[in-house]
Amino acid sequence: MADYEFIRYEVSEGILTLTLNRPDCLNSFNDEMSFELQKALKEAEKDKAVRCILLTGAGRGFCAGQDLRSRSVSVENGNGAQPHLGESIRKRYSPIVSKIRNMEKPVIAMINGVAAGAGASIAFACDMRIAASSAKFIQAFVKVGLIPDSGACWLLPRLAGFGRAFELALTGDAITSEMAHQWGLVNQVVSEEALQDTARQLALKLAQGPTKAIGLIKRAMNKAMTVDFDDYLAYEADLQEIAGRSEDYREGVSAFLEKRTAQFTGK
Repeated sequence: MADYEFIRYEVSEGILTLTLNRPDCLNSFNDEMSFELQKALKEAEKDKAVRCILLTGAGRGFCAGQDLRSRSVSVENGNGAQPHLGESIRKRYSPIVSKIRNMEKPVIAMINGVAAGAGASIAFACDMRIAASSAKFIQAFVKVGLIPDSGACWLLPRLAGFGRAFELALTGDAITSEMAHQWGLVNQVVSEEALQDTARQLALKLAQGPTKAIGLIKRAMNKAMTVDFDDYLAYEADLQEIAGRSEDYREGVSAFLEKRTAQFTGK
């Protein structure tokens, strides 16, 4: 396992808890933390001991987005030239949200506080979101003259609908976790005290599930967003062929016939 300075990588019972670890600045991203998270997600994808990923933040925040003190996004660099924000997105944030969306393992965001900017976008990219009642979500890019990035304009309409997504993007206003739940942006809202246990129980359920099928479900859902119905049906049949050849399928059928709990291995 790689050494990390700004994140924590902890595996137990098939669950990888990835913790963004810059609590003094609400876990906002500097260059190093963004590259470490990319590396950790790649490591998690290959690690056979990891069957579910729980993403959270240290301290009182989930992630406040980009650390505006970072040199890579300062308004001007040393010679007065404008920064290349597009290049920063391509190198730093796009690989993170792409890996979360495409990795064939479930990724749960455990949102323990504010999720703002790219931090909110990363939470929305996760497969499921469990939020503390005190959490808030902010897409404040418009307040600094930018568009929502890290996939937000693709993700938000699919989660909350076009009208609410547009409202969030144009106002830049914060919304509570309860409102986020009503809008479909989070799956559950629980007390701060219950957050860790609730999120971990969900992660454990998924980690003990048929990992191969879960990965294929994720692949199918992603595909369904981009193709027409008949094309999707053909793709679905291909995926079901793969799932039907897995050890987990054989175990699931045997457990059903024998009236016992299935013991899935993720193979």
